[in-house]
Amino acid sequence: MTPIDHEALRRRLLALGLDRVGFARAGRTPDHSRYEAWLDRGYAGPMDYLERHRALRADPRELLPEARSLILVSLNYHVSDPGSRAPAEPGGTGWISRYAWGRDYHKVLRARLKRAAELLRDEFGARHTRVCVDSAPLAERSLAAAAGLGWIGKNTLLIDERLGSYTFLGALLCDLELPADPPAAERCGTCTACLEVCPSGALRPEEPGWLDARRCISTLTIETKGSIDPALADLMGDHLFGCDLCQEVCPWNGKAPESSVEEFRPRPGMRRPLLAEILAMDREAFVERFAGTPVMRAGLEGMRRNARIAVRNSAGDRD
Repeated sequence: MTPIDHEALRRRLLALGLDRVGFARAGRTPDHSRYEAWLDRGYAGPMDYLERHRALRADPRELLPEARSLILVSLNYHVSDPGSRAPAEPGGTGWISRYAWGRDYHKVLRARLKRAAELLRDEFGARHTRVCVDSAPLAERSLAAAAGLGWIGKNTLLIDERLGSYTFLGALLCDLELPADPPAAERCGTCTACLEVCPSGALRPEEPGWLDARRCISTLTIETKGSIDPALADLMGDHLFGCDLCQEVCPWNGKAPESSVEEFRPRPGMRRPLLAEILAMDREAFVERFAGTPVMRAGLEGMRRNARIAVRNSAGDRD
């Protein structure tokens, strides 16, 4: 079999609108034992599906037995915010994480990876492929780090030397033999900005690289159903959906370029929506505002709950 020109393949994949492309060999997931230790600590919190899929994440070949290689990709979603994080007035506005300002990334990245799979089959001879974007039980961050797309920082996010951490990750499993790219060197150094800024204690300076999702504002606002522990709600500030604080203070994100993906441009009403509007929404208004964005995952009742908490926090009323 004629060896594949993997650099030519990389260039073709980048031309499909991907920002970074790296190759890894199919095999046991790097640092899976650390992931299992994280689960054993109970740090997954309400995300019980992570425990259910524990075994599947151990090896990508559980998802595609024919896989010989993995193609890891990233897509920059960074859109700068011209305003202040603080509400303009008590109870005024809430924060939605940058990654949710535009179209749902699953759809955007999956479409690009489907075109990549077609390319592999039509021009490079692949017979078996599988596209994975977040929802599949695959350890994208560990695999992306192994493929040289960046290193896993102290805030547990993948940090790219050029793009920072404002990136969506995806993978394409295939039966092609591709040479593995070398992993990137860890470059957080002595910086602990992300650990110190976390208001809820999900990240702690004494435990860099470990995230307690039970206390994470992103988990609380998106994954947690029903009521939120009042002690944690007091720490949520004006957050409606997600957080971003540990990324905003990261020096590598200070150099991050703007995304060129038009679908990630902020939709109207996504930057700092009025809390009163969220509280007054019915189902129809919620869908009209947020359909096609990641915010749909929190649901109307979840967003109303988060808005009530943001109003109390901004007014200083925590009784």
